[in-house]
Amino acid sequence: MTKGILGRKIGMTQVFAENGDLIPVTVVEASPNIVLQKKTVETDGYEAIQLGFEDKREKLSNKPAKGHVAKASTAPKRFIREFRGLDTANYEVGQEVNVESFAEGDVIDVTGVTKGKGFQGVIKRHGQSRGPMAHGSRYHRRPGSMGPVAPNRVFKQKKLPGQMGGHVVTIQNLQIVRVDAERNLLLIKGNVPGSRKSLVVVKAAIKSK
Repeated sequence: MTKGILGRKIGMTQVFAENGDLIPVTVVEASPNIVLQKKTVETDGYEAIQLGFEDKREKLSNKPAKGHVAKASTAPKRFIREFRGLDTANYEVGQEVNVESFAEGDVIDVTGVTKGKGFQGVIKRHGQSRGPMAHGSRYHRRPGSMGPVAPNRVFKQKKLPGQMGGHVVTIQNLQIVRVDAERNLLLIKGNVPGSRKSLVVVKAAIKSK
């Protein structure tokens, strides 16, 4: 069954399995999400469920935003995201979606914005090799050849220095190790994209076996 929820990345820790194995986990806090809107083929041309996560002050919202959440009888939300592929019949406007919709052992995809690393060279950005660091060498950390003599231009997709990080990235087929319903926590095996306190989107995996 397809399902999804919004949460915040808290950080990483480790837990022990019953057989004694140590498992590194990322902790995601997913306080109850509110269903703000159901989109249908008749009204919107596609099917989707819109979820809102984390309240914000009324003062920070404009009138359209307040009117939108009023239909769900809830406070204005800081983050609003759409989920396609969900069974819209199982959702109603104003309904809460919490971590209990997931279970231990579920395979999921997690989407987040990677840490920004600023302007970086090709060695850090693309993992290229450096030249010899001896005094006679005049080639240390440069990008290398720009391409052939003809055509006399640099091809698109050439790996060059530039902005690194700050991209939307999805890591697929991660596993939920533990669900803590009391504290609204998901413990996910391995690492997920993003810095601490950043928004992450957790969905049921689309490529899992």
